[in-house]
Amino acid sequence: MKENVIIRMFSVQYENGEKTESELLTEGFFRKKGNLVNISYSDTEATGFEGSETSVTVRKDEYASIIRKGTSNSNLILERDKKHHCYYSTPFGGMNIGIFTHAIRNELTDDGGTLYMKYTVDINSAFVSDNEIELTITPKI
Repeated sequence: MKENVIIRMFSVQYENGEKTESELLTEGFFRKKGNLVNISYSDTEATGFEGSETSVTVRKDEYASIIRKGTSNSNLILERDKKHHCYYSTPFGGMNIGIFTHAIRNELTDDGGTLYMKYTVDINSAFVSDNEIELTITPKI
């Protein structure tokens, strides 16, 4: 069943010796069916991708995909201890990037919970950033 939820996104990015943190609260949808979880939300100006829809699909602690469609398009694949080459669109143009996933911690239940992902981004094998994203899902009251 698809549930209306509040999504808290907390992210940390380490780039050029600098640490940048951001936090965002938004409304979205949450669905858990067997080993698969889907979280979706509409992007806003706060995410930098206004006019797009983002969908996060997770399988256990092994695999996640982050798909964005609309004014910006991207398809990121995160698979623990593996590197994937993915397409990433920005307002300045698209590019292929490498994503190496260090960790996926899926603590989502039928009632919500937390999803944590840690990964490294590179372009042409050159380090760009280390990233951590934590999504906390709570039922909308």
